[in-house]
Amino acid sequence: NDLILHMVDQLPDPIEQTLQARVDPIRRNATENNHSATHLLHAALRKVLGDHVLQRGSLVNDKILRFDFSHFAKMTSEEIREVEKLVNEKIRSNVSREIKENVPLEEAKSMGAMALFGEKYGDKVRVVCFDADYSIELCGGTHVEATGQIGLFKILTESSIASGVRRIEAITARQAEDLVEKRFDELDQVSEMLKNPEDTLKAVKTVLDERNAMQKELEQLRRREVQMTKSKLVDQIKSEDGISSLIAQVSLPTAQALKDLSFELKNQFPTLFAVLATDIVGKPQIAVVIADELIKKFGWDAGNIVRELAKQISGGGGGQPFFATAGGKNLKGLPLVVEEASRLFEGLVKKQNSKG
Repeated sequence: NDLILHMVDQLPDPIEQTLQARVDPIRRNATENNHSATHLLHAALRKVLGDHVLQRGSLVNDKILRFDFSHFAKMTSEEIREVEKLVNEKIRSNVSREIKENVPLEEAKSMGAMALFGEKYGDKVRVVCFDADYSIELCGGTHVEATGQIGLFKILTESSIASGVRRIEAITARQAEDLVEKRFDELDQVSEMLKNPEDTLKAVKTVLDERNAMQKELEQLRRREVQMTKSKLVDQIKSEDGISSLIAQVSLPTAQALKDLSFELKNQFPTLFAVLATDIVGKPQIAVVIADELIKKFGWDAGNIVRELAKQISGGGGGQPFFATAGGKNLKGLPLVVEEASRLFEGLVKKQNSKG
């Protein structure tokens, strides 16, 4: 019924009292910035990506603007920069807002005004224009008097929300300035950490290259350590009744090293039953490995065994019948894991021998 409704968090008490509604000028100005920037963004997208771009939804408030539009592909970095450039050029040009009220709908369309997706229009419409050769839209919202008020426009994200529909989130004015200040502060801090080099980007690349080289060297040292551990473990493997068994406590650098070592032993010994109680940088972990031949022949299950052993380190775990792991909190329980694993293995062997 052409009424304007105001949504409030709390109704006045008593409801009959006389009220005065005031617009918060700071919030309103911020919303105007984002709303007008949305119009400039829409026009820029059509110029950069093509006339197929049409609005498919939007949200504007005093913090952010969100704009959904039809497009068939992810925008490139170059396209995003070009859109930002066009919008900021219009902002610096300080284009005056032109508003025409009660314009016949067909006349507005003949002017080139863009109708917004999902909006219902009457016979008479409101036309908002920022440069007749750039942006003309049918709109009933609040807008800046001139684009210079927006100050600065910055795109935060560009993403897909549906097939053929993309979404841009952006900020303007104080929010955009705060972001720029934050980024410069971060850059200054990085520069200070690197002793203020002339070329910060080059210095960062040098640090990353050095780190990667050290990481590769560390990985080589870890592999050597694992191979030395493997050699010692191979000497401890016992073969009896057609079963190769290994129950030991070791120290390893990573959980991946434990997994790699376990499978290397499994591949080398086709009838292996192994339990490794491991100290990984101060954290207890257990690995149980059972050869496929033993699983097929006896029905043994590494997952069941590791869950039982995990009680000794106040932890839990699981996995496949051929390989299972468990972690815990009690590092001092690792020797108990070795003892319990020895008892479990002896029990399994005796059980199978008695069946045999």
